[in-house]
Amino acid sequence: PYPLYAKMFDEYHKNFNIEVNYQAIGSGGGIRELKNKTVDFGATDAFLTNEEMKNEKIVHIPTTLGAVVLIYNLPGVAKLRLTPEIISSIFLGEIKKWNDPQIVKINDQIKLPNIPIFVAHRSDGSGTTFIFTDYLTKASKSWSTKVGAGKAVRWPLGLGGKGNAGVTALVEQVPGTIGYVELIYAKQNKLTYAVIKNKAGFFARPDEKGILASLKGIKIPADLRISLVNSNAKYGYPLSGLTWVIVYQDKSYAHRSEVKSKEIKTLLSWMVTKGQAYCEAMDYVPLSREIQEKALKLISTIN
Repeated sequence: PYPLYAKMFDEYHKNFNIEVNYQAIGSGGGIRELKNKTVDFGATDAFLTNEEMKNEKIVHIPTTLGAVVLIYNLPGVAKLRLTPEIISSIFLGEIKKWNDPQIVKINDQIKLPNIPIFVAHRSDGSGTTFIFTDYLTKASKSWSTKVGAGKAVRWPLGLGGKGNAGVTALVEQVPGTIGYVELIYAKQNKLTYAVIKNKAGFFARPDEKGILASLKGIKIPADLRISLVNSNAKYGYPLSGLTWVIVYQDKSYAHRSEVKSKEIKTLLSWMVTKGQAYCEAMDYVPLSREIQEKALKLISTIN
């Protein structure tokens, strides 16, 4: 969500004269730096497990809804359909060419080229990777058995790129390449991306309607640590997810002043309320009212 955060923090500085120094180093880096207590807050697309927090109370504040998309470089192919089984087989190296019968079967209106499939993935610890592999683990038994989910995994094949920008660059450079990135990076770079068959059998698009639909029927917990991937929602986009700012509930560590701690609470409250006004113009989806209210309750617990 760096593009959105950059906009939010710029507007916050203009309005309140408070400067936020934010570096986009990937979810793994954001978690690591927070746990090292070298930053006031981190950010991640993958919530921390109870084990990762190790009895430390880290509050997760959602800032927006977004989506991970599968971008591809196939000249002349503007619309591509994919299923979880096909995606899993591609990233496992089991489907090797774009005109494989499995891909052709669900794209019968398209002439797919007889060229090799190249895979691009993240090389750094990444919440985007977590969302993608969490989805494949839930949607594909084969992937679950052979690879599993995580912010970093042992990829069976492919080239790694640092950050969404690195994966985007790899896909742009080599025809036949497929990779996964945050939706806004695909839009900014005018890359084509696939529609994906969801759990209900509907080929869903990663637009606001599809992302918001993924919330339907899901109970939102009070701590707001929740996965939206592969939901049962009829029209939900299966690679949707929340992204969070993470902060220690007790802000007294490493000589943090009371003044700064209060400023951080004010900033977070603004991000989940007035700051939501910047989401749609940048192709992110604003938080639902329910999530906003629960986020404000969590922010109030920071001391």
